[in-house]
Amino acid sequence: MKGVIAIIRPNKMNKTKEVLAELGFPAMTACKVMGRGKQKGIVGEVSFEVDPKLLEEQENAMKYVPKRMIMLVVNDNDVPLVTEVIMRVNRTGEHGDGKIFVCPIEDSIRVRTGEKGEEALN
Repeated sequence: MKGVIAIIRPNKMNKTKEVLAELGFPAMTACKVMGRGKQKGIVGEVSFEVDPKLLEEQENAMKYVPKRMIMLVVNDNDVPLVTEVIMRVNRTGEHGDGKIFVCPIEDSIRVRTGEKGEEALN
């Protein structure tokens, strides 16, 4: 099992979620995050309230940039498909398109039933 963590633009969240669900990956965790990379700012893409202190300009750039983080746990053989889909949906060619991290997952346990491993993912 692998954990796929993607940091993407807020305006790409719905399309990413829709495409992953169509391909059989409807389960994910998503949250609003703030971060900083090479991108200079995307105030026009933000559809939620952000603390004004976080948006203070610093050399013509935002202090922190609003993003979305999605997390999925998938079978090892599904990683190439999931990462390719996330890249295709989110690539604009500009700074700020995001990052994808793939991490090993030692175990998965479904709280309701106690199922473990890959059984807990289905």
